[in-house]
Amino acid sequence: MLGSWKNDLPASIVVFFVALPLCLGIALASGAPLFSGLIAGIIGGVVVGAISGSQLGVSGPAAGLAAIVLVAITNLGSYENFLLAVVIGGALQIVFGALKAGVIGYYFPSSVIKGMLTGIGIIIILKQIPHFFGWDKDPEGDFSFVQPDGQTTFSEIQLMLDNISPGATLIAFISLAILILWDQVLSKKGKIFTLIQGPLVAVVLGIIYFVVLRENEAWGISAEHLVTVPIPTDLASFLGQFSFPNFGAVTDVNVWVTGFTIALVASLETLLCVEATDKLDPEQRVTPTNRELFAQGTGNIFSGLIGGLPITQVIVRSSANIQSGGKTKVSAIVHGFLLLISVVTIPGLLNKIPLSVLAAILIVVGYKLAKPSTFISIYRTGWKQFVPFIVTVVGLIFTDLLIGICLGLLVGIFVILYKSYQNSHFLHIKEVGSDQVKTQMALAEEVTFLNKGAILRELDRLPRGSLLELDITKTKFVDYDVIEILENFITQAKERKIETHLVMADKTIENPESYMEIFDYPRAVPLH
Repeated sequence: MLGSWKNDLPASIVVFFVALPLCLGIALASGAPLFSGLIAGIIGGVVVGAISGSQLGVSGPAAGLAAIVLVAITNLGSYENFLLAVVIGGALQIVFGALKAGVIGYYFPSSVIKGMLTGIGIIIILKQIPHFFGWDKDPEGDFSFVQPDGQTTFSEIQLMLDNISPGATLIAFISLAILILWDQVLSKKGKIFTLIQGPLVAVVLGIIYFVVLRENEAWGISAEHLVTVPIPTDLASFLGQFSFPNFGAVTDVNVWVTGFTIALVASLETLLCVEATDKLDPEQRVTPTNRELFAQGTGNIFSGLIGGLPITQVIVRSSANIQSGGKTKVSAIVHGFLLLISVVTIPGLLNKIPLSVLAAILIVVGYKLAKPSTFISIYRTGWKQFVPFIVTVVGLIFTDLLIGICLGLLVGIFVILYKSYQNSHFLHIKEVGSDQVKTQMALAEEVTFLNKGAILRELDRLPRGSLLELDITKTKFVDYDVIEILENFITQAKERKIETHLVMADKTIENPESYMEIFDYPRAVPLH
């Protein structure tokens, strides 16, 4: 693991610069103390990173939980009561892991996971455009379409057009040019350009720009467009930023309901991000999902105990880690330590970083997640992949992460049902004689109620006086609903002069009197 430090250390620095504004912004959007977001980021990196089996996943406070946190803090009466709910949520996640609930993540279609990645990439770009031009009314880390300031993703961009900050915009474009140059040209010129990442250069240049032009009214950057890390004056004020759960509220039902909600939503978001991260991993490693739930639960217990927000694995940070060349979990752990060291030793320096520079970094991350080539490649795979993909993308943009995923999943399920409807049987029709048509219908291995419509349609289409050869040689199970259709068909067959042959593995039954008896229903045993 430590042998890959040449890749992991530069990647951890990039993840640090991506995570810093998101930790602060998500805390602000959640109505929680700013320091709580940093606590969650540190715990997500150091504690979760150390326990997790994911080599590239990075954990921290999640935008998808911001709305839940905002409502919960108000409903529970105090932040300390909310912290108890976070601890309970973490304990429940450990229980989920022990119950092997991590398998749920494997049931999300690939098209939906790809749609999630692409949708998040587009949201990152749309949300960072105002920050890029120096309009910072909506906090970093807010990924919902309807924002806390009453605007939407698109109306915020329209407002930004009338409030562009020249200085912030200039350094943002310079930073973007550096990032593109570094990624496309310099990184291929020598090892020094892979050890020193473009985002670090952009941030250093942004700090220099702010300091040099601080007094310039036209091109300077005001404090409202900079990172805002809490600055303690002494040890006592630093320790005063930590909060602790109110264990006296353990009998409050609402605290337990909130804890269960946090556990459920955080686990689902984590499992989705695990799937997405594994798909982005160049080495195609597979994360043990139950261990991940245990790691996340442990992280949430630690975070709740010292005043932090709930934690999940986060695709924005994870993808930034992968794009920056991270190889192992060392990058996630180091990024956590960088957050800790920086907020303790150099909070003043962090507060000189322009938000527009960080916006440029995030826009590059977003573009790599939502490249136009992704749309083209998935479109070429056919509508059964493209429709759930595009529904997920649009759902994410116009709602939020979980609703967008659910919409894509529903469409994906519909596609599966439609494919099952189509694939219940194989049909072959051929002429036997001048006055009879032979129809060969081979049933699938498992025939359920989902296949009723397709089979009934074919039986109704059989011409009068024809021969039906129903092949169940490969069929292992037939649902009662389908058997019922076949039972009804016996009567219709006699009236329509249709001859029926039932082909089994070892024999053929002509004009069967009852399918119930042949299939030995209701015992769930193989037919042959």
